[in-house]
Amino acid sequence: MTEKYKIYLAEDTKTRLINDAELFEFTRSDGSVNLNGFLKELIVNYFDRYQETNDELRRGMLSELMSVKSLKSKDASILMDRIIRTYMTGKEPSGKSTVITLTVSGESYDIIRIIENNFLKENSLSGYIKDMFLSYLSIPRSLREEIIFRHTYESIGRAIRDSRLISFSSSNRDFTAVVEPYLIATSKEEQFSYLLCRDPQTGRDRTFRISRLRNVYVTSDTFVRDTEVEAELSQKGLSHPHSVMPDVHAVIRMTERGKQMFKMIVKNRPDVSSTDGDLYHFDWPESQLEEYFRRFGKDAVVIKPYSLKSKLRDYYSSALDAYKSRKVSF
Repeated sequence: MTEKYKIYLAEDTKTRLINDAELFEFTRSDGSVNLNGFLKELIVNYFDRYQETNDELRRGMLSELMSVKSLKSKDASILMDRIIRTYMTGKEPSGKSTVITLTVSGESYDIIRIIENNFLKENSLSGYIKDMFLSYLSIPRSLREEIIFRHTYESIGRAIRDSRLISFSSSNRDFTAVVEPYLIATSKEEQFSYLLCRDPQTGRDRTFRISRLRNVYVTSDTFVRDTEVEAELSQKGLSHPHSVMPDVHAVIRMTERGKQMFKMIVKNRPDVSSTDGDLYHFDWPESQLEEYFRRFGKDAVVIKPYSLKSKLRDYYSSALDAYKSRKVSF
C-alpha cells in the first residue's frame, strides 16, 4: 500500500532535513538527494523513541498539574495538551513556510496509520509529523545518524558484544568487507561515527563511516579480541576515528594567514603536538595531513617529512599545469 501526504514545514526545517539527507548520502540513481527515502527512514526509526519521549513528558506534566487541587483531572489534561502544543509551535522556526509531499509504503505506511488511529487528538497528521521532524533536528547530528541507521548500529553493537565477524558493503565503493569489529567512535569535528576494526586477512586496522555501510550481516564466526589492538584503536577513536593509518611526525611552517585558517578550518583538523614560532609540529596520519593542508596553498609549507612535502608539491604543480594549459576552454 502506498499513500501520499502533504506536510507543511518552515523553509528552514525543510533545508535542514535536506542537509541531513545529503550528508547521510540518501541519493537517487541520478545523484540527486532522495529526501523522501530519508524521511521514511526517519519516521520508521524515530517514531517509537519520539512517542515514548512525548508520553513521558505528558505523564510528568499531568502529575504536576494534578497536584494543583483546584484543577480537575479533565481540565488538567486539556491544559497539558495546550501547553505542549504551544511548546511545540514555539520550536518551529519563523519565516517562509513550504509543503512537501511525503510518499510512504510498507513499514512507514504502517506507522502513519498508527499515528492517525492513536495519536492525533486535536492535532493534524501534518502537525504531528512536523513536530517529530523538529524533535529529531534538536538532537546532535552524531545521535541523529544513530537514529537513521539504527539497524546498522544495533547489528554492529551485537557483533562487538559477542566478538563476531561482520560483513558489509559500502555506498561509495564497490566492495564487500569482512572484519573484526572493535568499537564505534565519533569524530568531534565531523559529527559522524566510524566503525574501527581489523581485517583478519591482512591484519590491518580499518575504519568505515557508519552511514556508508550497507547490508551489515553479523556472521556466526567469532574472533579473539586482542587487547593491544583494542587499546590502539581506542586511542585513535579519541583523536582521529576517520583514519587508523600510522602517525608520522610532520613539521609545517605557517604564515599569519595560515595560522588564522588553521583556527577557522575545524573539519578533520589535526592536533598540534607543539609549536616553535611559525613551525607547527604534528603527530598525525600522513594522508590526513595531506588532505587537510591542501586548502592552505603557500600559507602552510611542509618542512618534513619529505614524502608529505613531495605529495603537496606535486598536487600544486599539477594544478598549475592545468591552469597554464591552453586546451582549457569555456
